[in-house]
Amino acid sequence: MDTTGLKLIDVFAAFIILGLFLLIGRFLKQKIRIFDLLYLPESILAGGVALLMGKEGLGNVVPDQTFLADNGIFPETISAVWSQAPSVFINLVFATLFLGETIPSVKEVWRKIAPQVAFSQILAWGQYVVGLSITILVLTPIFDINPIAGALIEMAFEGGHGTAAGMGPVLEYFGFEEGGELALGLATVGLISGVVTGTVLINWGRRKGHLSSETKQKLISDQAPASSPSHPELLSAEYQKLSKNLLIDPLSINLGIVAIAVTLGWLILEALKALETLTWGKLEIEIMNYVPLFPMALIGGLIVQITMKRLGIDGLILRPLQKNIAGVSLDVVIFSAIASISLTILGTNLIPFLILALAGVTWNLFAFLFFAPRILPSYWFERGIGDVGQSMGVTATGLLLLQMVDPDNRTGALESFAYKQLLFEPIMGGGFFTAAAPILVFQLGAMPVLMITGSVLIFWIGFGLINFKR
Repeated sequence: MDTTGLKLIDVFAAFIILGLFLLIGRFLKQKIRIFDLLYLPESILAGGVALLMGKEGLGNVVPDQTFLADNGIFPETISAVWSQAPSVFINLVFATLFLGETIPSVKEVWRKIAPQVAFSQILAWGQYVVGLSITILVLTPIFDINPIAGALIEMAFEGGHGTAAGMGPVLEYFGFEEGGELALGLATVGLISGVVTGTVLINWGRRKGHLSSETKQKLISDQAPASSPSHPELLSAEYQKLSKNLLIDPLSINLGIVAIAVTLGWLILEALKALETLTWGKLEIEIMNYVPLFPMALIGGLIVQITMKRLGIDGLILRPLQKNIAGVSLDVVIFSAIASISLTILGTNLIPFLILALAGVTWNLFAFLFFAPRILPSYWFERGIGDVGQSMGVTATGLLLLQMVDPDNRTGALESFAYKQLLFEPIMGGGFFTAAAPILVFQLGAMPVLMITGSVLIFWIGFGLINFKR
């Protein structure tokens, strides 16, 4: 989609329409009981309606001669803005996660995330093992498909559309011309199945009593509505002291702090890219170009929080406002990701495509139901469902499912999910190994890479089980 002609007014219009659809989503949830029973967020309902009214829905069913045939009811500029929004606003979600929070020690962080790291790594490395095994046993012998297909499940499910699109030229370079199309199709299946199966799992878990967060919530007495930090008279004394001579709204200050965090994350990522250019990049191995910004924005937020704490000005960071910024950003991510799904992308290798998609979804469901209760020591359902969402529909889906099971973050699952990204995203889900896997399969062959990934999977299973017993 050509975005070179976009103007600021196009972006403004896109977000005005987005806001209107969020209200439509709220209306639908109030009026249609099934949506309320399924605990579907308004943002996903709004995104679904926009998808049906856009080029992938209405645009495909109306006669070709009508003005709705190409783009549905939305101009191409609106769709172009929405298609780019998830990869932009996800950075704000992660940049805010630690701002205004008390930062625990490294030991405490590791204690919290060790099980989460193990479970997420099991999901990701298992996708390689399943994909490579099926490719070696079925896809290559019967359908004569390129062995690199074994790497597509993790690339598309964990990495999402951005990674799938970015890796397309790499796959083509190694002789797998249809790989990019298959990867994009798998990413679409992963995103849809992540939401659908995640919602089904959540409702099953709710009926079975596995959602500890809801039990915890029932034990907490009703509290008076929280004071809005938007009013100066309700702000903390510390904030009022620090901002006494500032003629600026508290929300503006906190948006500026988020901007610093994202900027620091971008600088870190650019520094790593420069390091790559000076080292392994000389061997024509590019990895950092496929690492997303948001885990670095997370680090940026951590640096900002620690620095402002040491300078004694952390009182300027208002946690309620940071949550509001994250909440709005998450709504944008979810809506725009759903509204921008491509329903028409499907590889010419239909049967291999379906086999890979079914295998990936089956593995994720098995890993969640079998490993999560045995590896995650507390709130296994809430902490596991976020990783399942990420493993099928990228990070935004994981955050969506977390919001569905624990909207007030009473279990701490969101923090564990966020901290885990520091050790997950640089490697998997569009990180180092995701970028290197096609190269390894091309150079070493599918069987050696299967042995490598299988060994790593066994290690993480063993680590997770042993750590759980401790």
